[in-house]
Amino acid sequence: MNTKEILGLIIRYLIAIILGLGIGLIYKILTPLTVYPIYFILKELNGAVLIGESRIFWRGVFLDIVPACVAGSAYYLLLLLNLITPMKLSNRLMNIIFLIISFFIINLIRIFILIYFYSLGIRYFDLAHKFMWYFGSTAAVIILWFIGIWIFQIKNIPIYGDIKNILKLKSENATRIYKG
Repeated sequence: MNTKEILGLIIRYLIAIILGLGIGLIYKILTPLTVYPIYFILKELNGAVLIGESRIFWRGVFLDIVPACVAGSAYYLLLLLNLITPMKLSNRLMNIIFLIISFFIINLIRIFILIYFYSLGIRYFDLAHKFMWYFGSTAAVIILWFIGIWIFQIKNIPIYGDIKNILKLKSENATRIYKG
């Protein structure tokens, strides 16, 4: 591990911490990006009206796109996994693009499915919502992460790969000092 790699490691973990501290910014960016596609499609289907930043009036009901619908924490988890895994910069960037776009599409589909179930009746909505809340988003994050690993041939394990590289560097330095 050379100086450039050590600097890269420090920068990756600093970015991960800053993103965690600034998760509100993630929601601020993702909320309109989530609300507007839903609004425009519902508007085309049956005249939806956007009220405020995240409330849609459609077919006589108010649909609130709350922070849990936006799933900013899931995006952060995907970014975090990417940042704490050693890999080439080109793989990192392509993987981030793949993860964010894929999860965005999956999340929009999830919201539309919930809206569809809501239109069938509250009983169906509650069941679908609880299933997606407890299982769906977590499964999507895990599946996307493993698909990204496979597509971009990522060989390292989050955190462990960095620790292994640091210990290897420490061992090499200790050997160098010992040999004089």
